[in-house]
Amino acid sequence: MKITKHTVPSVSYSLFVDGQLVDQALENQPLVYLAGAGNMIPGFERELEGMQAGEEFSFKLSSEEAYGDVNPDAIVELGLDVFKVDGKVDTNVVAVGKMVPMQDQSGNPLRGIVIEMNDQSVKMDFNHPLAGKELNFTGKVVEVREADENEIAHGHVHGPDGHQH
Repeated sequence: MKITKHTVPSVSYSLFVDGQLVDQALENQPLVYLAGAGNMIPGFERELEGMQAGEEFSFKLSSEEAYGDVNPDAIVELGLDVFKVDGKVDTNVVAVGKMVPMQDQSGNPLRGIVIEMNDQSVKMDFNHPLAGKELNFTGKVVEVREADENEIAHGHVHGPDGHQH
């Protein structure tokens, strides 16, 4: 069976960015997803479409095909008071290089990386950590099966390798 819309591929892969391994799914714990549901990077799905179990792959995705370019508007400076709890900033949580969970005015979750801080403000980057980067994938299609009606209706995989309800 080939990977097409409404199939459930299981793939092992290694993801390299700037020559460094940044993510991996092994054959005994593959990535399992519902093809065509919009849950994966579009370029990733496009490259695997039409492949079948046992096929190996190797491809590159430009930043435009992956997480997009770095958006300068997603880099913001916030007052240090935003990060104070009981009048203090926990420097174990808020420090340069740390990813800090936050939320916008509507309560939607955001994650930003602290890129600078001083005694009055914290500069945060809310771009995806891989924005602006070329992604290099190698891997193998482990299995492909038909999605069931519930998976298609819910837009994600169910069962041992997917979402549980």
